[in-house]
Amino acid sequence: MLQPARRKYRKDQRGRRAGLADRGATLSFGEFGIKALSVAWLSAAQIEAGRRAITNNLKRKGRLWIRVFPDKPVTARAAGQRMGSGKGDIDRYVAVVKPGRIIYEISGVPEEVAKVALSRATDKMPFKTRFITKESEL
Repeated sequence: MLQPARRKYRKDQRGRRAGLADRGATLSFGEFGIKALSVAWLSAAQIEAGRRAITNNLKRKGRLWIRVFPDKPVTARAAGQRMGSGKGDIDRYVAVVKPGRIIYEISGVPEEVAKVALSRATDKMPFKTRFITKESEL
């Protein structure tokens, strides 16, 4: 699973997720990609599930870039625990995804193959996405 090697502070507050993606909103490496259309937390397990879906579908052809990294810790408390006694332990790491953010990029395969592979990854995402190409971005 993806997670940061080190952090200055162990636990984060939840924060606000309003607005559009101000960075990572254009294709930088590949020819095709999927773009988020809504706000969500994308967990490390979901990122890995999408990566596996794409690489299985590409059958070792083409190149894949993952454009998000889960660097935000999310804490959780055990079920049935009483209130109080502090903040819970870190349960998982998530990436905050805003509308317009590119999640995955692919190059080196035909558009039809890329569309199928990225649609498989879309099924693993907790939000709606759109398939984009270099030409559709201009």
